[in-house]
Amino acid sequence: MDSITRMRCFLQVVDSNGFSAAAREMGRSKALVSKYVGELEDELGVRLLNRTTRQVSLTEVGEAYYKEAAEILQRIDDLQTSVQSTHREARGRLRVSAPRSMGDDMLNRAMMQFLVEHPDINLDLRLEDRFVDLVEEGFDVAVRVAQLEDSSLIARKIAPFRTVVCATPQTIETFGAPKVPGDLSSLPCLIDTNYRFRQNWNFQQNGERLSVSVKGPLEVNSAAAGRDAALCHLGFLRTPLFFVVDDVKKGTLKILLEDYEEPMRGIYAVYPHRRHLSTKVRVFVDFLAEWFARQPNS
Repeated sequence: MDSITRMRCFLQVVDSNGFSAAAREMGRSKALVSKYVGELEDELGVRLLNRTTRQVSLTEVGEAYYKEAAEILQRIDDLQTSVQSTHREARGRLRVSAPRSMGDDMLNRAMMQFLVEHPDINLDLRLEDRFVDLVEEGFDVAVRVAQLEDSSLIARKIAPFRTVVCATPQTIETFGAPKVPGDLSSLPCLIDTNYRFRQNWNFQQNGERLSVSVKGPLEVNSAAAGRDAALCHLGFLRTPLFFVVDDVKKGTLKILLEDYEEPMRGIYAVYPHRRHLSTKVRVFVDFLAEWFARQPNS
């Protein structure tokens, strides 16, 4: 048995969080997977995994070995994929999870264009405002706006993400323009419940985070509905810039409190560990990065 096969078994055990799950994933028996990992440890002369009857965990040496082995296998797989992809088209079913708020507008347009350019892809797009478990729920990729902490996932930044406070000139004339974030607490605000801040809008002041409690005539889980309400002069809206960029250009909405905005975040494409990444996922992620790059002020 060669070292690369043993190495793949070890990585699969870690990724699957157990020998039984790894064996199912690889189509091998649990005993055989355990044997290969044991042989790898014997070959190296170190213990890579702590084993109990309920779970496995990496030893300190195992954690370092995992990172290096993952990179080695990635280079091997990338080489094979680059050769194969020359003669392979993106095709098949692609399951994508994305926030409903993004699907209201920009992301839907991107997805439809992707299907136009890749007719052999069958897209299963799920718009929902929760973090799905990509592996457990069988998703190929997720589009997220968040700080990502799960090291078992790969995150590629595909676009900047800026949120702004805005209102119509009529709203500003009626209620006055907020000079500092705290002024919003006494003004009518339109609350998009898709976002984690909801009634607590975060800003940055003198290098520190500032949270302002807001209220108003509307709470809705739709960025499009929030924009419509703002255009009807119902209050001050906090929303991703790409939803209102055309309104800002036309002057029907004005951006406020720019000096207090939080640092710009990013839109990420997230997928499980990139070993054996399929052509359809690679093509999809590349497409999103290129598509967002063409959008003005997104």
